Amino acid sequence: MKSNKIDHIGIAVKDAKERLKLYKDFLGLEVSGEEELPERGLKVYFVKIGETRFELLEPLNENSEISSFLEKKGEGIHHVAINVSGIDEAVELAKNLGFKPLSDEPKKGAGGTKVLFLHPKTTGGVLLELVEGNH
Repeated sequence: MKSNKIDHIGIAVKDAKERLKLYKDFLGLEVSGEEELPERGLKVYFVKIGETRFELLEPLNENSEISSFLEKKGEGIHHVAINVSGIDEAVELAKNLGFKPLSDEPKKGAGGTKVLFLHPKTTGGVLLELVEGNH
C-alpha cells in the first residue's frame, strides 16, 4: 500500500445546509458535489479547499454511521482520510502492525471509491480512513 495525500477531513454535522454558511458563504469555498449513501445512512457534501476537501457528513436517519457520534460528541471533526493505492492489502498490513480495521475488507465510499476505517483506539485517538480512487 502507498499513501498519496490527505484526501479529506470528515466533519459530522446535524444540518449541512446550515454549516455550508461557514464554508461556502463565509469562507468562499466551492461546494463541489453532494451524494447520498443510503446503505450507510449518510448525505455527504464535498467542499473543495486547495487539493483536498472538507466532507460534511449529515445523517439521513437515526441509524446512520455518524448518529451515535453526533449524540455522544456533537458536531465536529469525525475523521481524517488519506488517499492510498493498494487498499486491498491494507487490512492484513494493518492487523500485522497492531491496528484494528473496522471491517474485514474495504467498503464502497462516495464517488465510487473504496474505503477502510481504522479504529481510533489503535491509532492514537484518530479515526483514520483510507480511500482508494478519486472523486
